[in-house]
Amino acid sequence: MRSQIISSVLRASVRPTVARSALPIAVRGRAYSDHPQETFESFTQRYVEFFNGAEDVQRGLNNCFAHDLVPAPSVIEAAVRAARRVNDFATAVRIFNGVKVKVENKKQYKDYVDELKSLREELGLTLEEELYPEWEK
Repeated sequence: MRSQIISSVLRASVRPTVARSALPIAVRGRAYSDHPQETFESFTQRYVEFFNGAEDVQRGLNNCFAHDLVPAPSVIEAAVRAARRVNDFATAVRIFNGVKVKVENKKQYKDYVDELKSLREELGLTLEEELYPEWEK
């Protein structure tokens, strides 16, 4: 057994090591992707269509709010309706919290809330600030 170990160690040390030669910069390929910038209108249309048929609302919301823009009211409406369609009341309320975090100021948030007031009344949604007014700063 001992002789087998010694012979395998000796064989390993005798093998020549092959060094990989570096390719010149001109031969190396670029590793980046190139795709056109998505417009706000196509973004809005894509997510409205997604939420109109979505069963996986959480995944869609995660992707939608990951972008560096505030979704249009039509996207918010489609998302809220999708959340209520799958009977997820908490997510429907949290969508408005996501909008609150994404907008630049309180006036923009108030504009969203005012524009979607009829939707909230239709679906019976109460916002966090309506439930807990003492939390507002």
